[in-house]
Amino acid sequence: MAYIQTLSEEEATGALAKQYRAAAQRSDTVAQIVKLHSLDPPALRASMQLYMATTTRPDSPLSRLEREFIATVVSRANDCFY
Repeated sequence: MAYIQTLSEEEATGALAKQYRAAAQRSDTVAQIVKLHSLDPPALRASMQLYMATTTRPDSPLSRLEREFIATVVSRANDCFY
């Protein structure tokens, strides 16, 4: 398995700390998928913007439930535990 260096919440400062706080507010924790971007906070911000646009945008033609279900099915098909 590959190893990717990440920064913990305690190590995070500046823009990364702000992104981690936002992640924790959304789900009560900072998921490992978020931490994978920890060495590049601008990439993390862009990734989160894309995530929010595709999963939580209120004007989507699909309901949030439908979008979450699609994400779950895709994750399962990809054998992704996240």
